[in-house]
Amino acid sequence: MGKAMWRAVVAGGAAIVFTGVAAGPAGAAEGGVSFSRVAVNSGKPIVIGVKEEVEVRASFRMTTTLKYDFGPTVFPYRGRLDNADTVHNAVITSDCEVVDKAKGICDFEEWLYIDPQHPDVGNEDAGTWKTAARVFLAGDGHDADDENLPLRILRATRVTVNASPEPVTQGKTLTVTGRITRANWDTHTYQGYAGRTVSLQFKAAGSSSYRTVTKAKSSSTGALRTTVKATGPGTWRWTYYGNSTSGAKSSAGDHVAVR
Repeated sequence: MGKAMWRAVVAGGAAIVFTGVAAGPAGAAEGGVSFSRVAVNSGKPIVIGVKEEVEVRASFRMTTTLKYDFGPTVFPYRGRLDNADTVHNAVITSDCEVVDKAKGICDFEEWLYIDPQHPDVGNEDAGTWKTAARVFLAGDGHDADDENLPLRILRATRVTVNASPEPVTQGKTLTVTGRITRANWDTHTYQGYAGRTVSLQFKAAGSSSYRTVTKAKSSSTGALRTTVKATGPGTWRWTYYGNSTSGAKSSAGDHVAVR
């Protein structure tokens, strides 16, 4: 995405920061501020489809006795902090929850939004980002820190399944098909995901868990197909475990009766 432009308005006491294409923030970087206890999306990857804006929850602690104009925020970035690329289009930060007033210690909650239909979001944005924390200080200065917290932003996947025939005779062959597709942030569609190794899993009737029976590789259109022996009634599904740019996903289950 483009370089981050920061401006904020105060609504109900919370800072709302918008980003767009512009140069990095004005003002000199300052000291005297520290951030800790930074958590974004509970440490899980942020998986994004093709249409819906995603809300990401974050929390952090800031310690400073300096006065600040607005913020603070934590956010994903690439490149240099003083001229960073970012992928979010808006962020809302709560008011300070005072931990120690004398020492200037506050806890914050945050709601960060990423819109896959934003014109600056594309497939190249999938992967690992860094996490920064920043506050804009009174007098046109700011303090920005790299939090040494990798953040994975991934393209969503979808998987379908169909097992046939239904019902099937005990010991006979069952054919299981499906398709794996992946979000394309350039075209805003899901497209066949070729060459993926996907696990076929089975949950026997009365069981609470799936086990992997075999694996198949998707075709050039994302199609999946394999055959297995019907050993008993139960539910079949395909599971893809994801990679460095794509999220994990299981299909819905297809229950097959055995006669």
